[in-house]
Amino acid sequence: MSSVVPSKAPVHPLLAQYLVQLAAHPLRTKSLTSATFSFMQEVIGSNVAGLPAPKVSKDASTLSKALASARIDSKALKMALYGFCVSAPLGHFLVGTLQKAFAGKVGLKYRIGQLLASNLFIAPIQASAFLSSMAIINGAKSLEEVIRTVKGGFFSVIRVSYRLQIISPMSMAIAQQFIPVELWVPFFNVIQFTLGTIFNIKVKKMRLAALKKEAEEREREKTRSATAAAVSE
Repeated sequence: MSSVVPSKAPVHPLLAQYLVQLAAHPLRTKSLTSATFSFMQEVIGSNVAGLPAPKVSKDASTLSKALASARIDSKALKMALYGFCVSAPLGHFLVGTLQKAFAGKVGLKYRIGQLLASNLFIAPIQASAFLSSMAIINGAKSLEEVIRTVKGGFFSVIRVSYRLQIISPMSMAIAQQFIPVELWVPFFNVIQFTLGTIFNIKVKKMRLAALKKEAEEREREKTRSATAAAVSE
């Protein structure tokens, strides 16, 4: 039987208020949390990955220059909107449905069934929603572009999701042994935020590497064309 660490210290007032709001208004609280984390992941990922700062005019205000320097741009705001309007509500509904379907059912076969349901139904839906949203945020103008984005990145996102399924039981074991029960929600939020930020950084670094490779290929092609023209003369 799993043990739960009892609370040994009073809960911080801000944390207590957050937990009260989570219990009273779960969807709203999850949406605000997801929006904040999505915004921070985008800003942190852009800075750590070394993405160039958005260009601003010389006559721009000091605030605009500061925001650009911190990589706080329209995409970060769109990511916050995605977290609030798509990620949190979808996760709230899907996970809630899964929990209701397996409520009161105990035993190994039900645990395996819940894991399979999560991997075979919930993960693909969330991956498709994520990729569709990213396509729109990155400028997709047609349904065909969105579909190409989903097809191109689906299995990569699914693999990450399945890795999280492995980390999740480990996190639960740590929480049961070392974390007071009232701190479980922020504990798991921090884990998800950390993993999401790491994934975001990797994606941005891969994108930068691809753009650099394309630029080098264009330069080599220009050099070859110039050399061929010089030889023909």
